[in-house]
Amino acid sequence: MDDRSALTQQIKAMALALGFDLVGITAPHPLAHADRYRTWFAQGFAGEMGYMTREVEKRVDPSRVLPGVRSIIVLGMNYHTAPELPQDARLRGWISEYAWGHDYHALLGKQLEALATFIRDVAGPEMQARWYVDTGPILERELAWRAGLGWPGKNTNLINRGLGSWLFLGVILLDRELLYDAPATAHCGTCTRCLDACPTGAFVGPGMLDARRCISYLTIELRGPIPRELRPLMGTHIFGCDICQAVCPWNRKAPVTSHAAFWPRAGYAAPELIPLLGLSEEDFRSQFRDSPIRRAKRRGFLRNVAVALGNLQDPRAIPALTAALRDPEPLIRSHVAWALGRIGGVAAQQALRAALASERDVEVREELRCALAELAGHDEADTTTPPYELRRSAVQACIHAGPDLSGNH
Repeated sequence: MDDRSALTQQIKAMALALGFDLVGITAPHPLAHADRYRTWFAQGFAGEMGYMTREVEKRVDPSRVLPGVRSIIVLGMNYHTAPELPQDARLRGWISEYAWGHDYHALLGKQLEALATFIRDVAGPEMQARWYVDTGPILERELAWRAGLGWPGKNTNLINRGLGSWLFLGVILLDRELLYDAPATAHCGTCTRCLDACPTGAFVGPGMLDARRCISYLTIELRGPIPRELRPLMGTHIFGCDICQAVCPWNRKAPVTSHAAFWPRAGYAAPELIPLLGLSEEDFRSQFRDSPIRRAKRRGFLRNVAVALGNLQDPRAIPALTAALRDPEPLIRSHVAWALGRIGGVAAQQALRAALASERDVEVREELRCALAELAGHDEADTTTPPYELRRSAVQACIHAGPDLSGNH
């Protein structure tokens, strides 16, 4: 057994001992799909995610991240959980499964650092190692593909045949040559469930996402107003989505994670919306202090809550929305106005008129006027668009109706 083989085996054994579910190693060659990546952001599909268009040469060539890099270790950790969701009649929203538990950056970062320390202890302190978990100019999914962890599905998520796509990824760059794993082969076949299920039509084609229409982007990355034409399509999603993963047949038998840190905390899976609308800045920071949800900030999160309540079209939300018309954040007030316009009724109209009389922000005034104009254009008996219901039952039906993917396509 040569030195490369021995060190490779030691690293993989320690990675699994530290709790990683997948580990693979690849060479640090420039990415084969660099041109596709450049085309993606040149077409504007990155939206406001300016960080995706910075340090492009580093993203497509790992040698620019760590000069002298000779191996890249790619690690995956399963975060899938399967709790019983509440079935009551309360007004509830949807938070993406990856954000139900504690912030994954902290857990994966701790384990990656431990693995890097182990490697230095075994290979010598002169070993150069640099690790990342969504924190550097690294395109993890292509590296994971090359390292054999899985293949990029048509919804752009990495899919592993045993674990599905509920995966967090991390990488370690080393200046030591190891044994490389073979790239994974793709097994999506002719299936287009993920593309067909997207309610906002965010997929330009297989493997090509226009983030500007993606619910995850709209509820997390977008800092300003959500385009009015997309709001009715977002349903009750208030942070992230999951639809394109939930309908994927490869996730039908995805195992539950062994990491307790990823299990849902109280109020994180299908939370009640009305209490969230009343969160102060201090409340928001306290409730989500160890959660990816903080990335949306209070103003973005409550913006999303307002849209979800508007899509539910339940009059029980009117008092809370009326109170939120006095929120100090114009972004929140503008989407609350839209929500009241969607719900309609005398109480909603009165709240909108009263707010318009005192509102000074130009954009909020425009939303108030639009909401009142839409209400004026409908007869009170007109239900307009039916309320958007949680897609859970429909999603589960798609999953259970999926084909048997036990063999290769």
